[in-house]
Amino acid sequence: MVAISQLIKICTTLGLAKFAAGDRYPNCGNGPLTENKVCQMGLDPADRAAAMVAAMTIDEKLVNLVDHSLGAERLGLPAYDWWSEALHGVAFSPGVHFADSGNFSSATSFPNPITLSAAFDDQLVESVGVVIGSEGRAFANAGRAGLNFWTPNINPFKDPRWGRGLETPGEDPRRITGYIKHLLRGMEWASQDPADIERRQVIATCKHFAAYDLERWNGVTRYMFDAIVSMQDLVEYYLPPFKQCARDSNVGSIMCSYNSINGTPACANEYLMQTVLREHWNWTRHNNYIVSDCNAVHNIFKDHAWVGSEAKAAGKAFNAGMDLICEAGDKKADVIGAYNQSLLSEAVIDRALKRQYEALVRSDYWAQWRDDVVGFRTYDWSYVNIPFADALARSSASDGIVMLKNDGTLPVQFSKNQTVAVIGFWANDTTTRMLGNYNGRPPFYRTPLYAAQQLGLKVNYASGPISKTGNYSAAVDAAKVSDIIFYFGGIDTSIESEDLDRTSITWPDAQLALLRDLSALNKTIVVVQLGTQIDNTPLLQNKHIRSILWTGYPGMYGGPAVFDIITGAKAPAGRLPITQYPGSYVEKVPMTDMSLRPGSKSPGRTYKWFDGAVQEFGFGLHYTNFSVEFGAPYGSEQGQDAKMKRNPSVFQIDEILQDCKESHRDLCPFPSLSIAVSNTGSTTSDFITLVFVATKQGPAPHPRKELAAYKRLRDIKPGEQREVELELKVGDFARVDDKGNTVLYDGAYCLGIDVPERTRVCFEILGGDRVLDLWPQPGGGNGTRNGIMAV
Repeated sequence: MVAISQLIKICTTLGLAKFAAGDRYPNCGNGPLTENKVCQMGLDPADRAAAMVAAMTIDEKLVNLVDHSLGAERLGLPAYDWWSEALHGVAFSPGVHFADSGNFSSATSFPNPITLSAAFDDQLVESVGVVIGSEGRAFANAGRAGLNFWTPNINPFKDPRWGRGLETPGEDPRRITGYIKHLLRGMEWASQDPADIERRQVIATCKHFAAYDLERWNGVTRYMFDAIVSMQDLVEYYLPPFKQCARDSNVGSIMCSYNSINGTPACANEYLMQTVLREHWNWTRHNNYIVSDCNAVHNIFKDHAWVGSEAKAAGKAFNAGMDLICEAGDKKADVIGAYNQSLLSEAVIDRALKRQYEALVRSDYWAQWRDDVVGFRTYDWSYVNIPFADALARSSASDGIVMLKNDGTLPVQFSKNQTVAVIGFWANDTTTRMLGNYNGRPPFYRTPLYAAQQLGLKVNYASGPISKTGNYSAAVDAAKVSDIIFYFGGIDTSIESEDLDRTSITWPDAQLALLRDLSALNKTIVVVQLGTQIDNTPLLQNKHIRSILWTGYPGMYGGPAVFDIITGAKAPAGRLPITQYPGSYVEKVPMTDMSLRPGSKSPGRTYKWFDGAVQEFGFGLHYTNFSVEFGAPYGSEQGQDAKMKRNPSVFQIDEILQDCKESHRDLCPFPSLSIAVSNTGSTTSDFITLVFVATKQGPAPHPRKELAAYKRLRDIKPGEQREVELELKVGDFARVDDKGNTVLYDGAYCLGIDVPERTRVCFEILGGDRVLDLWPQPGGGNGTRNGIMAV
């Protein structure tokens, strides 16, 4: 993988192309805006945005509060479409317009986030973010996209039935926050430090705020769902990704969700948007804006029946802190009615527009450009589908593949005359199955059949069923005349997607029937699984199915990425970013249950609380063997005995906190963790170090374990030992109490490595319980607990 610094150098070189004027941006060189301060690049961005708003009449303001803003012709302000998408590459959306052919007819399509996350490599994520941001900016400069992209989807994927889980980095908040931090650095800041940079390459949008993970289940839809969430679960599980976006990464915008939270619609929830986002997390540095999900303001009235009219819904949303309404279809928000009925003041309208326009100012939407200027506005078609992006799409797909079963069959050393069957519903699919959803048009599709043919193999190809029973005799016939069977099955977006939750998490019956018939041939079968997790128990127990590779949604290079693993050109090292549940799980807890902890009505959710996974978060096999051990100051003993029982390490919280320069105590550095990883096998391979923390401190019940740190080590050779130092934060050991306070509890802790656990070391943190984050309570109360010292 190319280093971030090299990628920036590539982009800088490309950026020497000069900006060509056009009507895609406001004209600051002449015309009505020439004398307006919004075009004076040396002024403070907030002042520039305010100058634009001050020049507008109330009628002009009102038509610019929705995603398809009409602009103001009188002022030289063009119409602007705020709705552009780029989940894993520039994507089809109202604001994105692909050309029919030639320049801007395609964009790089990376793996969906669920696959990219499985690589557990934040630098990889950042590189992908740089490419998505630069290609998005090139589209914007050509008048084919907006400057703001409604990505990433960061809602934790806690229920395997959720149709949009493939859009997310998985189920674990720690993994999600790492993914977000680096994706945003790449997309918005072109990998520069957000603390030092005032201009954005593009504007990202973290969505959906908050507690959103249901589409349509048992008669309940996302538009009407009221998520009943305890303060403990809200702060501990549902909000950390948004804390990273707002407090720590200063993302340009956030999208409020369709659902209600504890009785209040998200897009009218002043507590969440004002008290939490802007006050507690201080998400105000760039006057950042909030956009509604599409028709979420309409739903405040129509589906939640929270107010009596469209006008009241619009008034409530803007007054609560939302700044921009997305409309979809014929469901129009009544912004004008809200103003005419005195439900929405001009001061609130101005506040919303200033926030929107400051974001655009910081992305050089209004600019006076000279011929010798280079920068974001120079990006053109030469930035799209560059060789680096092409290679990154392939490598990121193979990096995210997880091997779930292998009896030694893989990797395959193909002989010259070997015949293979390449069968299954996505074996030669050239539509969008490998891409997942929120996709654009890639420059090409590289299917498994294509990849097998490129290897010079004699290939017998046939398609296969997805979920409906049909005639699959062609697949069986292809397998009969082949030496080895590669079956490309699983699920796709016809089974899981936006507005489509699952009711079953098992393999479709039609595919199980085909696999039984293939198994009866008594030949070697390798299964390559598309989609999110389904219960693999029948395949794990089937002796004829020798290997299982999970690919998620691998993007435009899915076929070659899979065969890179199959042939051993790359060794598998990905880890599951989600838990694989038994099929019976869906009968034990309704989707509408938002609780995480196990109880009388729920077996618990995610690897933290659920005990009984088929294969849990973090699982993944290799072609080689590894050994790991801890280094100082935690100790190098393997296992618990000596270190934990005779002389456990002790860390004094006062000593850790006294020199901390961080403004947020949960970010204070904890003594770093040194780990030695040795490749004791015969194959060069990457290894992902996963470190989990477990403790019995704090409120019961206690999680089984929680991810504390991770790091992907690349290309460890046979016999090589590689040392890695993992950064830990004080917050990695904290827990959340029933009022939402983040507390570091005095007592014993253990760190374990890998899934299943390879080794463990235990220690103590002493000095008294400390509140690291005192959580604001609805209605203005604080979260103070008796006997706990706040720091």
